[in-house]
Amino acid sequence: MKNDARIEAVYRLHCGARAVEARAQAIAVEQSVEMPLSAIHEDWIRNEVVARVEAIEPEDADAGAGTATSWRVTLSLDARTVADDPGQLMNMLFGNSSLHPDLELLDARLPASLLDALPGPAFGIEGLRTLVGASRRALTCTALKPQGLPPQRLAALAGSFARAGIDLIKDDHGIADQPWAPFAQRVAAVQREVARANAQTGGRSVYAPSLSGGARRLAEQLRIAREEGVRCVLACPLVIGVASFVELVRERGDLAVLAHPALGGAARIAPALLLGRLMRLFGADATIFPNFGGRFSYSRQTCRAIADAARAPLAHHRPTLPAPAGGMSVARVDEMIEEFGSDVMLLIGGNLLEAGDALPQRAHEFVERVQRACGC
Repeated sequence: MKNDARIEAVYRLHCGARAVEARAQAIAVEQSVEMPLSAIHEDWIRNEVVARVEAIEPEDADAGAGTATSWRVTLSLDARTVADDPGQLMNMLFGNSSLHPDLELLDARLPASLLDALPGPAFGIEGLRTLVGASRRALTCTALKPQGLPPQRLAALAGSFARAGIDLIKDDHGIADQPWAPFAQRVAAVQREVARANAQTGGRSVYAPSLSGGARRLAEQLRIAREEGVRCVLACPLVIGVASFVELVRERGDLAVLAHPALGGAARIAPALLLGRLMRLFGADATIFPNFGGRFSYSRQTCRAIADAARAPLAHHRPTLPAPAGGMSVARVDEMIEEFGSDVMLLIGGNLLEAGDALPQRAHEFVERVQRACGC
């Protein structure tokens, strides 16, 4: 039963030098068999299924003095423990051990067999560009908010954004199947208004309703979205579960899928791994993440690492479009394009909505500034 396909997982462990080897071995056991090794009598399980400690490296500058308290611990795990299940992948990488407050998951290197088993983006950057008719420039995106508005108000707002030429108009991720805007009524109203605006302007704006709930509700919402002519949807993989997200991706047909990062901060997983590489492998065509200088505390380096992970070569998978967001403003368009380049989608929501009666003008300004910054 020997197998050479192994997953490598890299953690940051906070503990003293005397404890680190025992802690690393305990994590290896916890993340694989979760039981005393003395109770395992099958040699092949002890040799292959039990995770191996491959490396322990100090991170502290004064590690040579023997006082290191931060370590990079690399484990390897048998890929057969995951098979092709994305939920089990998350479990094997950081299931029980995520409950240890002194541990973070920094990176994961997957064997070719597992990379092949995960769907990756169906559209990716080039597919989204084709969908909205933008061959070179950065894409524009905004959000319908706040929750509580009825379908007609959300539709009118979407129409204003579409007439301004914004590429993707998504539901806020907090908008679900609520009594003031039931999913079926909301999607029908908003999609009709966006289609009407496109017919008036010759534009190609795309509406992305937010999908939520369990498997049956997600399937029904996907059916409604298709019947209404929707071409893109939004989902929160960590809220609905990554296995449900991948099932949605496999059943989406000709719909693009945007991934929202809600709950991502609770995971203690490096953002570049979680929001960049894993969301890409799970099938997100665009990955939304909190940009530096906004409402969240991600650094410039972290945001660049997310974008790089979304776009870098990764087996046969298409690159995912990075979408920096979270309190961004029209005034920062040039800065963001300088930071991330043109293979990016800029998501600005509240800064457009707070313009009030001047919203159409500010939305037009958003589109025009992106075009100028990209030389279009």
